[in-house]
Amino acid sequence: QVQLAASGGGLVQPGGSLRLSCAASGSIFSIYAMGWYRHAPGKQRELVAGITSGGSTNYADSVKGRFTIARDNAKNTVYLQMNSLKPEDTAVYYCNADQVIENYSDYVGDYWGQGTQVTVSS
Repeated sequence: QVQLAASGGGLVQPGGSLRLSCAASGSIFSIYAMGWYRHAPGKQRELVAGITSGGSTNYADSVKGRFTIARDNAKNTVYLQMNSLKPEDTAVYYCNADQVIENYSDYVGDYWGQGTQVTVSS
């Protein structure tokens, strides 16, 4: 069983920074892509940033230049450095691991971590 554990959310003032972390655990052979999504009240869940095992990244237009996603493949961990935070970044942030192959298994799964609240407010 693969589990994702996210941490690092909190309350920050506009212009501040936060760093989210998400570690995948279990009998993991490989993970193709890891990423962060967010869900704000009254809005649909949206992709914030993603990164493949090869290091290719993509970002939502609203966070380009402010957020940076990074990944440690050896630790199956993904990070999201969020700078210049704005009130509109307030949301529950979820990490995702896509195309996860477990050891001794043909199953390819998609897994989600528990959400972590990010609140940007003065």
